Formats: sequence, structure tokens, C-alpha cells
Amino acid sequence: MKALHFGAGNIGRGFIGKLLADAGIELIFADVNQAVLDALNARHQYPVHVVGEQAQVETVTGVSAVNSTSDEVIDLIAEVDIVTTAVGPQILERIAGSIARGLAKRSDSANSRPLNIIACENMVRGTSQLKQHVLAALPENLHAWVEQHVGFVDSAVDRIVPPGEAGSNDPLEVTVETFSEWIVDKTQFKGDLPTIQGMELTDNLMAFVERKLFTLNTGHAITAYLGQLAGHQTIRDAILDPAVRAVVKGAMQESGAVLIKRYGFDPEKHAAYIDKILGRFENPYLKDDVERVGRQPLRKLSAGDRLIKPTLGTLEYQLPHDNLVKGIAAAMHYRSAQDPQAQELEALLKSAGPQAALAQVSGLDINSEVVAAVVKAYAAMP
Repeated sequence: MKALHFGAGNIGRGFIGKLLADAGIELIFADVNQAVLDALNARHQYPVHVVGEQAQVETVTGVSAVNSTSDEVIDLIAEVDIVTTAVGPQILERIAGSIARGLAKRSDSANSRPLNIIACENMVRGTSQLKQHVLAALPENLHAWVEQHVGFVDSAVDRIVPPGEAGSNDPLEVTVETFSEWIVDKTQFKGDLPTIQGMELTDNLMAFVERKLFTLNTGHAITAYLGQLAGHQTIRDAILDPAVRAVVKGAMQESGAVLIKRYGFDPEKHAAYIDKILGRFENPYLKDDVERVGRQPLRKLSAGDRLIKPTLGTLEYQLPHDNLVKGIAAAMHYRSAQDPQAQELEALLKSAGPQAALAQVSGLDINSEVVAAVVKAYAAMP
């Protein structure tokens, strides 16, 4: 089996790429970072520091790399068995053109073997969105061929991969937590279902997508936003602050109540899952900066993302949302000189005021009780 993986950054190397290579799949990374590409092609291996109670260094072997803007990518898509991505939600549209050209070449060369494409991004049904970008870039006469031979498989991914340690001279070295979860929608595959250790197949993906979004993502973001307000530098420092922790855990319990209503999750098991997430935030070996985790607040405050979507669920089922409201208000206070979205949000708050700004970004009704509650919480924060 042969795989092409878009994105040779920390998540690509430390999570999805590692799982594929560990499964004995021939793996080629596609990226634009020439230093990383050169190092991968010179060494064909790299170290992954898996940190936790049983810390260890694992070596990923048998890998190579190509530039994602080159024609080599087109040739590879025409022949590989699986394409995966870990490039970030905003980049999916950019790589869709190359994927479309590769699929056209695959069709022209009469390669009828099934190809499965899996976007492993921090977003809901990212592969379905990638599919729309690919089809838009593909001649209509090839759409039926793609529907027959290419599976666009949605997935939910979960592993904390912080930035590399400052001072490391190795462009390939990466640090990851012990925990990882890669859940894929088995109903969307073409051909035989793959057997890859670390890939979990399900026919109810949205339950797991929302469990991760409403728990890990919601809690991580609120920890970052409240942590920055309280003057903490790292996620660990923030979650060890009792005042921050109380709101974060409360928000995850509120979003969890939505999941229990919607999908029938076992309340005791979900409570244990929340505790496990909190323990991951405390990992002393993961030095994750609150500013990094909080970046792109406009996306994180949008209707389908980690703060507003669970809050909408509490409104749907008439459940409490006091802590989620505090998390949303804290997100509106997020500031970063390195993040254009943070600056855009700050400018919008100044020009429109918090009530109109929140309604515009989130899609919530400007005159709703929940918007009024967020604005009140926002005003009470330093």
C-alpha cells in the first residue's frame, strides 16, 4: 500500500504520517517547506518524542517527500492507494487543484483501483468540504468517474502536538502526547476497508466528531482564552489555576449534557472522558502556549465551531450554558500581535460594539438572551 500525505508539519509527522508509516505503508509527504523536504529525503526517517508517564523516542522510517506544488504530486495521486492531509482547514482549498489534476491523470491512465482521500483536520467533515473544492476544480465529465472510484472519507482526529522545543536544530524532530484518536467514517470508503493500527472505523462519525469538538476543542480553547486573561503562558499553568479549571470543566459538562441528549452517550463514561481531557491539559511534558491554542478566534467563534455549536445545543435542549457563555466572552478578549484574526476581532469590537460583533461572527440572534449574557460576562472581565 502506498500513501501520499499533504502536510509535513508537526501534526503530519507526529500523528497521521506516523500511524501510516508504522503500519508499513510506503509514505510520501507533500509540503512546501524545503528544509523539511530535504531532510526527509536525505534521512528517510525522523524521531518522535512521545511524552507522558512512559516517555520514549520512536523512530519513523521509510519515508520520503515531494514539493506539494510540483508535478510529482500529480503523478503520485494517479498511483497511490490513500491520500491524507494535515494542512489546516484554510489550506484544503489550495491543495484541491493539485488533487483534481492528479485524479484527472489517474482517470486518463485507466487506473481503476480505489483511491481513498481522508482530510485529518481540526474541523467538522473536512473531507466533505475538500471534496467540494476538488469537484469544483475538476471537469464535469470526470465527476461520475470520481464518484465511482474515489472515496472521500470524513474523520475525527485528536492528538495534542505542541510546537517544537526552542533550540532544537533538527527540523524533523517532533513531540506528541501519548494519547491519539483517529476515527473514520467507514461508510464512505471505496473498495476494501483498510486495517491500520490507530485508525478506528465507525458508521456514526458525527457522534465522535462532536464528542471531540465539544470536549477537547471546547475545553482547550476556553483554557487558552481564560488563561491569557489570567496572565498564564501555558495551557498547563492555566488549567492548574482553580478559577480557570472550574469554568473549563463546567463548560465541558454543559457541552457533554448536549452530547448525552443527542447521541445517548453514557453519562459516567463521558464524565471519565472529561477527566481524561483535563489530565491531558495538565501534561507537564507538553509546553503548549495559550496564545497558540487561542489563535484564529473568528473561526473558533463561528456557528459550527467549538464555542457556539455546543451553546446552540444547550439552547436546543434547554440546558444550562453559564460556563460556555464565560468561555465565549473570554474568546472575545483574546489578543495576539501575531494573529490577523485576533486583530480583526479587536477592530470589529471597537467599531461595532460587543453585541453586534458577536452576532456578526457567530450568527447568533443579536437580540437573544444568550448574546446579552455573553456581553454581560464580557464587560465583567478585565
